[in-house]
This record gives sequence, structure tokens and C-alpha cells, in this order.
Amino acid sequence: MSEILSQAEIEALLATLSAEDSSGGDFGSPVGAHGSAPTTRKPISYEVYDFRRPDKFSRDQLRTLQMVFETFARLCSTNLATYLRVPIHIELISLEQIPYEDYLRSLKQSAFIVFSAPPLSGEAVLEMEYALVFTMLDRLLGGVGKPIERAAFTEIEKPLVLALGERMLMAFRSAWESILQVDPKIETLETSAQFVQIAPPSDIVITVLMEARLGDRRDAMSLCVPHMVIKPITPRLSSQNWVSSAGKRTTPLLRRALTQHLYRTTITCSARLGRMRLRMNDLLQLKVGDTLVLDTPVNGKIDLLVENRVKFRGKPAVRNRRLVVSITDVVSEG
Repeated sequence: MSEILSQAEIEALLATLSAEDSSGGDFGSPVGAHGSAPTTRKPISYEVYDFRRPDKFSRDQLRTLQMVFETFARLCSTNLATYLRVPIHIELISLEQIPYEDYLRSLKQSAFIVFSAPPLSGEAVLEMEYALVFTMLDRLLGGVGKPIERAAFTEIEKPLVLALGERMLMAFRSAWESILQVDPKIETLETSAQFVQIAPPSDIVITVLMEARLGDRRDAMSLCVPHMVIKPITPRLSSQNWVSSAGKRTTPLLRRALTQHLYRTTITCSARLGRMRLRMNDLLQLKVGDTLVLDTPVNGKIDLLVENRVKFRGKPAVRNRRLVVSITDVVSEG
């Protein structure tokens, strides 16, 4: 539905109002002393609306977004604390919808991680004050966590900042799982707000202001997501959908996401050629050139262990001048 009335619709609306005003002299209406009907007009209820800063999200949708970003702040604290080996607490302070130019005007000297979140189109930005970034870098490089008075990154520091951003985007992905499966990817790292053009200046964006407490320091960080990025999924941003999706843990989409995480999991696999028993005295006297007799026959099968558990059996072989194991049997759980 169009939000702008045409000229014909405006004239029809004015004609309706005129007809309502003239209907006050109908038969059966109370007549005053001079034969005119008393004017008893009901108070008109209205709401102040600023056309320069239109609201794109309802209160219900903002509450859902606040729950999503509160989850992001909690998961981000856990990821960074594990990565930095120091307690860090990130707390959501406020969530607003404002023009993009107002967001840029409120920023100080900061680092900007611009990222995309497919399947959503467009880009968002994660902003961190330099004091917070250099505090984390100092801790990451073995220091106690002291900020550096600098407004630029060296070639060694840039990959470390991007690694911190990857940790935060892992929390972003997990926070949005109940609404949409997104795959955030870092596009660029900027050190000036004038190069961060993710939306036109007058477009409405969601700004999430957070406070990071690391040791005795309190520094600010924020997230900025344009309205056009979230617009395709606004029907899902309702409290009812949030609550109903919270209990759905076996959906095909979630199973597929868990499968993809498992595919990227690294495990330890080792081959055990055989066993033998030795006295401690014999073990201490072993030297280069000694031969150990194992309990595995020459043509026998050896064990293949996955995370120290026997899962397969096979035979040793040589392929491309490398020693390999040819699997012949699968060991059952029993």
C-alpha cells in the first residue's frame, strides 16, 4: 500500500469531513435556544510524527531486535574472554533507529569493521573505540591490557584486529540463529568514518550502543545495521515468532547448520601398529637400532583410533612413497 495519498484521495477525504460537519442538523438532534444545534465535537487523538526521522520498526520489532543483540553481547563476551584469556563483559546500553548521518556524527576516533551477512543483502558495521582495540591487542600480544595512544594500525596489528572481528561475528551468527541463518563475512577494515558508506545519510539505521569492561577500563563499541538490510525479514521480528522459534531445535535448517559445523570440526586420528610389554629396566636401556617385537602379525590388522577410541581396523601400505593405512573393517560401538 502506498504511503502517499493521491489528489483524488485527498479531495474524497475532505468531502467526507465536510459531510460529517453538515450532518449536525439532522432531525431528532437537540436544538439550542436560537434553533442551532449545539456543537459537541469529540477530542481528536493524534500522535506527533517527524517526517524527517520516520520510524521504520514497530515497538514489537525493536523488542525482538533488543533480545537478539543482548544475546550477541553475551556471546561476544564469552568468545573474547576465551580468546584473550581475561574476563571481559560486554553490555547492551541502548538500541535506537536514527538516520545514518546522526550515527556517524556521534562517533569519535574508532576502528570500523565492515561486514556482510548473506543471505541478507547490504553491509553493516562493527565500531570499536581505539582505546578498546589497543587494549585487546596488548592483551593478545602478552601484555597486561593497556591502551596505546595511536589512531592507526601497523601491518602486524591489522590481521589481529580482523581475528578479533571474526570472533565477534561468530557471536553475531549465533545470536541470529533463531530468526535467520546468516553467514557474516568481513569485507574491509577502516579507520575513518568518512570511508564507511553502508547507507545514504538520510536512511534509517539500527544502532546498538554497547559498553565493554576489560579490567578497570570501560570503553564503547557499537553495531550499525541499515534498515534496508533487515527489511526483508521484518515479518519475522515479532515476539510471537521469537518465542515460537525458541523451542524449535530440530528444524531442517538447524540440522543443516549443525552438520556444516561438524564438517569443519578437527579431530585427531592415529594408527596403532601394535603393543608389547616391557620392564622398566628394559625401557630405560633402549637405544637407537634396537628392535621391538609387537603383538601384531606381519599380515595382521592394525587399529585406527579416532580421539583415542578404536573406530577402524586396516592394513599398513605405501602410497606415493608415504606410509598409509588401508581400512578393512569398521569397529562397532559394542
